[in-house]
Amino acid sequence: MLTFRLLGSLALLMYGMKTMSDALQKLAGPQLRHVLGAMTTNRFTGMLTGMGVTAAVQSSTATTVMTVSFVSAGLLTLAQAISVIMGANIGTTLTAWIMSAGFSFNITDFVYPAFLIAIILIYRKSNRVVGDFLFGIAFMFLGLGTLRQTGIDMNIGANEAVLSFFSSFDPHSFTTTLLFLLIGGVLTMCVQSSAAVMAITMILCSSGVLPIYQGIALVMGENIGTTVTSNIVALSAGTQARRAAFAHMFFNLFGVCWILIVFRPFVNLVCELVNYDVNMTKESVSNAVFLKNSAKLSFVLAAFHTCFNLVNTGILIWFIPQIEKLVCRVIKSKNKEEEEDSRLQYISAGIMKTPEISVLQAQKEITLFGVRIQRMFQMVRDLVDERDSDKFAKLYSRIEKYEGISDNMEIEIAHYLEQVSDAHLSDETKQKIRQMMREIGEIESIGDACYNIARTLNRRMQSNKDFNENQYKELKEMLQLTDDSLTQMNRVMQGRREEQNIKETFRIENDINAMRDRLKAKNIQAINEHEYDYAIGTMFVDLISECEKLGDYVVNVVQARLG
Repeated sequence: MLTFRLLGSLALLMYGMKTMSDALQKLAGPQLRHVLGAMTTNRFTGMLTGMGVTAAVQSSTATTVMTVSFVSAGLLTLAQAISVIMGANIGTTLTAWIMSAGFSFNITDFVYPAFLIAIILIYRKSNRVVGDFLFGIAFMFLGLGTLRQTGIDMNIGANEAVLSFFSSFDPHSFTTTLLFLLIGGVLTMCVQSSAAVMAITMILCSSGVLPIYQGIALVMGENIGTTVTSNIVALSAGTQARRAAFAHMFFNLFGVCWILIVFRPFVNLVCELVNYDVNMTKESVSNAVFLKNSAKLSFVLAAFHTCFNLVNTGILIWFIPQIEKLVCRVIKSKNKEEEEDSRLQYISAGIMKTPEISVLQAQKEITLFGVRIQRMFQMVRDLVDERDSDKFAKLYSRIEKYEGISDNMEIEIAHYLEQVSDAHLSDETKQKIRQMMREIGEIESIGDACYNIARTLNRRMQSNKDFNENQYKELKEMLQLTDDSLTQMNRVMQGRREEQNIKETFRIENDINAMRDRLKAKNIQAINEHEYDYAIGTMFVDLISECEKLGDYVVNVVQARLG
């Protein structure tokens, strides 16, 4: 039963931290989207931003995943992301201080009023997120309190089997330090929560079973194990995102390497700061004095965690450009053809930790969608001029491929937005998701129009008939106007909404409509006067009409983008 209490209280702790972190991210909502981009002007503000955001949302994983996502979306440079990740490592040490406070006295008596207030706020709906936050805090402290009491009830300090197991390791051996470092890393990788492993470490150290040096080795292992999450997320993301995640791992690995060189002096210094007597043994003093000294161990672990990350950041923050070069050398960029075929570049199923932030990823992906569609249209324009049948077939095949990419992008972005919309979002974000759904539908229709133009051109090629010189000239004029409308659409999508207007888009659309009407009338006259036959005239009008439809879809995209 004690084992189940231990595991259950760990589950409570992890669930409470996740609920609290999610609620804080929802509360920050739209504001949090702009914080990382706005406050990372140099390496020091980036570091402070990462530290502040992580301390606020109580999750270095959330901050790191968010940062990796921003790099993937092009919202942060790699250098900015590295500074934010350094700050996140400092901010996450606040968790250890909260836990050490929870282990120093029985905090469970205070959680029940928090549960009561939380449920009242949740049923009021307007304050539901605040209620979720309080629930998270209450669960976290209930888990901590239960862990503390379970540790006392288990009386591990008097368990001969446990004592003999840990005493079998030579506390002065460097191999023992490395072994516990490895155990800490593997445990954190398995449970995907450094907080849970930290809690276990605090129980073992506070009970007097685990010597402080081995406990700190476990904490060092946690620092490496926690980098696995961001690297797993980045596997399905772009090159820059994988580089940011690797930089996080390098930062922690470098810190562990230098701390191993000065391990005992550094630990002794931290123990002096907390006023913990590292040489005190159970036999040398009374039980009360020994327990009083052992009670400080949770604070020693928290202090080491903070000092380690502060010093590590203090060293590496001056070498961010060099770190950037190193990770770029280790993780090579994909070639252009691979990037083109990679479908989604900025969003993936893995990056769903922060729904409010995920909307930015989707918007960036939609912007890329617009750029790809214009690239597809440029291929269609090249198809008009192509006379060689082999080259024509190759280019037509590439347009068909782009049509498939277009269909997949619409489905995948829509699926992603549906997942995001399942979360508790602000009204502003819900409205934005509806607009984005409309955008991707209209952009996909532009892709269909491009493909229809290519099919008509292919039909003309197969018929061995050709347009006359005047028709080519008029068709190219219409294609240029249509390309202008796509350029304007992408300009609107890439700029800030408040700085854009729809007037230019409507002007180009009116020009396209006027030209379509003029060319249709002229085509009827040309057929009547036998300048060319009806079949080639029909294909010509089909191309002109498809360009006009494409222009309509562009207007719809711009309207959706500007709300």
